[in-house]
Amino acid sequence: MIRSIIWLSLAAAAAGCAADAVGPKQSVPATSAAFTTTNTNGIGGAMPAFYDGTPFTINFKEIASGGEAANLMHNASINNIYQSDGCKPGGQTFVSVIDAIQGDGFNPLWQEVQLVFPNPRMCQQFTSDDQVLAAAAAGVVQLVPTGELYRCSVIGKPS
Repeated sequence: MIRSIIWLSLAAAAAGCAADAVGPKQSVPATSAAFTTTNTNGIGGAMPAFYDGTPFTINFKEIASGGEAANLMHNASINNIYQSDGCKPGGQTFVSVIDAIQGDGFNPLWQEVQLVFPNPRMCQQFTSDDQVLAAAAAGVVQLVPTGELYRCSVIGKPS
């Protein structure tokens, strides 16, 4: 009996995980404050991000420092995640911008690129990598690769 209950619990959990992989219907908060946790494993690494103007939830965990340099040197298909630690648009945390999702050039390895606003009054929230790159070309923002590499997966999108 107990073995059957455990088996059914595991099957239900696996079904829930499979549904998440397809893209659960969930909304993304305006800031990452809702995802504050000290444990970045599993759902503890979840945070909001924008892709092509659409909010998503991503799961984010830094790769050990020994693996970052080797991956950056030998993997030409690493995606970028644009973050701005110094920009607080409207007093809110800058929501990261990603340059790919599953089905659109997605690789689970992401290099962090910091957006530095030379003029703090120009601080703004971008919602697509096209906006980020246009702002960089116009001199509104500087792109500074950090050398930090993360494992990232898109785990949710709005309904």
